[in-house]
Amino acid sequence: MATAELSPRVFLPCFLLVMICLRPPLSRAARASDTVSRDRPLSGGHRLVSRGGKFAVGFFQPDDTAPDRWYLAIWYNKISKHTPVWIANRARPISNPESSELTISQDGNMLLLDRFQPPIWSTNITGNISNSTVGVILDTGNFVLAPSSNTTDFLWQSFNEPTHVWLPGAKFGRNKVIGHSTRIISWDSSVDPSPGYYTLEIDPDGTNQFVHKWNNSEIYWATGKWTGSMFPGMPEMASYPKALLAYEFVDNDQESYFIYHINETMLTAMFLMEVSGQVKGVAWLESVQDWVPFFAVPKAQCSVYFVCGSFAMCTENTFTFCSCLRGFNKQLEGNWLYGNPRGGCTRNARLQCGANSSKNAETDRFYTLAIANLPDKAWSGVAVSADGCKQACLDNCSCVAYFYGDNCSLWYGDLINLVSPDGSTGHIIYVKLAASEFFSASTKTGKALAVWALIGGAILIVIIVIVGVYLVPMKIYSKTRKIEGSLVVFRFRYLRSVTENFSERLGKGSFGSVYKGMLPDGTLVAVKKLDGVSQGEKPFRAEVSTIGTIQHVNLIRLIGFCSEQSMKVLVYEYMPNGSLDRNIFGSTPAKLSWNIRFQIALGVAKGLSYLHEECRSCIVHCDIKPENVLLDDSFMPKIADFGLAKIFGRDFSRVLTTMRGTIGYLAPEWISGTAITAKADVFSYGMMLFEIMSGKRNSAWCQQGTETFFPVLVAIRLQEGDIKDLFDSEIMRDANLQEVEKACKIACWCIQYDENTRPTMGEIVQILEGLLDVNLPPVPRYLQVLDDHSKLSSDAASYY
Repeated sequence: MATAELSPRVFLPCFLLVMICLRPPLSRAARASDTVSRDRPLSGGHRLVSRGGKFAVGFFQPDDTAPDRWYLAIWYNKISKHTPVWIANRARPISNPESSELTISQDGNMLLLDRFQPPIWSTNITGNISNSTVGVILDTGNFVLAPSSNTTDFLWQSFNEPTHVWLPGAKFGRNKVIGHSTRIISWDSSVDPSPGYYTLEIDPDGTNQFVHKWNNSEIYWATGKWTGSMFPGMPEMASYPKALLAYEFVDNDQESYFIYHINETMLTAMFLMEVSGQVKGVAWLESVQDWVPFFAVPKAQCSVYFVCGSFAMCTENTFTFCSCLRGFNKQLEGNWLYGNPRGGCTRNARLQCGANSSKNAETDRFYTLAIANLPDKAWSGVAVSADGCKQACLDNCSCVAYFYGDNCSLWYGDLINLVSPDGSTGHIIYVKLAASEFFSASTKTGKALAVWALIGGAILIVIIVIVGVYLVPMKIYSKTRKIEGSLVVFRFRYLRSVTENFSERLGKGSFGSVYKGMLPDGTLVAVKKLDGVSQGEKPFRAEVSTIGTIQHVNLIRLIGFCSEQSMKVLVYEYMPNGSLDRNIFGSTPAKLSWNIRFQIALGVAKGLSYLHEECRSCIVHCDIKPENVLLDDSFMPKIADFGLAKIFGRDFSRVLTTMRGTIGYLAPEWISGTAITAKADVFSYGMMLFEIMSGKRNSAWCQQGTETFFPVLVAIRLQEGDIKDLFDSEIMRDANLQEVEKACKIACWCIQYDENTRPTMGEIVQILEGLLDVNLPPVPRYLQVLDDHSKLSSDAASYY
């Protein structure tokens, strides 16, 4: 981020300066040869190792359950997790490496032979080449064929024929002279390296962009044409520090290609095409012994074409993102167990197909299905009404679904690319199922349901009686709280009892007061009683519908609620250290060290990142301030008070809404009346971060007797390289000055007027954790009038 004009996404995936760990050197005694020749073939359990020890070539099995499937591959030699980056025979596995060998043929080509089959793989160089050639694995991961007298004169190289991984230093593009293009192709499944359905390659139409394809036909994502410095579809490129990652795009008469280089002394990273159709940048993290993704395109997994196959729904932000529609089950050939669901789902019961059904058969029926966007390849019908559209689908045996809006849309064959809607947005289509899917189950189980209804009714009556006389309220509570994600419904009289008639008030907010309570088992709780029906109903619903359905270590846990006529009460876990504002602004503020302040800032950022980026719907808190951050007994922060929260669908990242929040933390867009995004929370977080660092309200600062707005002062001092004396010496006594400077930079970026220049909360977390760098921010544009000699009026101070 060199200038204010750069997108907030410039904070993204350069990522991993701190993910760099020392790797043990390869012992000289263990070092194998890096060369294969006619006199020294490679077979069995032997391997080649590059001269610097970074890469190896040998035979491997991707799945222990398939003992007769072996592949010749290149992998990282110093990394504990076996990671193939190139595979010679991915479409033709061998059954036994002991009976196979990699060698040099009489014509100088490199061959993979199996005694029971014709050559499995070859470099396939034609023309006159020396028969005195060798294969050499280089420390770049490039496996080359060259004359033994000059191994720098490559006759063939694996970099020109990548499989599923694009390594640093490899040209990725098109050779215009011979008409050859490089491309990477996904594995068929996580245990089958044979070519899958997803590819990345330079645009075959000749434009300087790269395209993702399904089945070598459907383009489902493109980078956009090279602008001279970046691809428009990948604005994250602007964030890469050149000392860590350098790249360039070359276009001349001979070739067009993109190439990147990683500072290998700092980081081990690569790009690969996943089974699921996303290209991901991954870096090796020694502390977790695994590859950690820092970049993905397309960003949404459900944007990948045919990712879930037929009659399956794709849902973002879930562990298993594909699921079969009602009336369908997974197809065996889908290989769902190994990360490849593209076989999709098949019907449980065959359609009767209208006119072809017998007289005694039930007619096929439809059920409603909510989806984010209408599937493609619809046929527009001529029906002039919803009933006519429905009948048109019933009358056609191939019709599987219909939609009626401005016209009639019918789908034939398979339904694909179905994406679950986020929030209340989307469309409703009608999916055809056999009548048995609606009736047979109820017919077979009708008697059982009647019996269970009677039993359930009796149980319900017993529970009502028990609860009504309050014999065992805490037993009910204890059983309920063990069910993850559930909320307890309390009676008001019970809450009045555990709070001793709401006698000990912990604090008062915009919509009510919070009282301390103790449950019969000794558990302390915070009971928030909202004021009045008209004022309390909306925040009550907002609180229960947001924080009541999610869990995160940095979000306050809602235990339960009470809603009895005008009484609206929320019950939370108790925070012994109270609110952040009391600890930093109170009459007797706590002596919070820099480390604690930094951890509070990081914890709040993690909580907001979870709300914005990891929940099924984006949740914007809308009132981030120290009063709404609570601290547990170890000063771990928890975001509270979701009464003003706004839920956004993932397809609608901004929304117009009435102004909400607290003066002093409001983003400029609230004032201007423009649509709100999650960046409104980012602004509030930035304003609060200044206060966490300083221990004072932003508007309360004075500098040499002249009132100065603290965020402006910090921005100016950052430009001058002198911020240390802005902070209390007691706070700074044991502070890490690099962390202080980093936090100041983040806070200044957060309060930029243009929301597009603010980072996301996920990026802020990565910066605070040392995984991303952050550049020097400008003085916020809308406060440029506050230069070195400007004064901030009291009105402006309270406004911002």
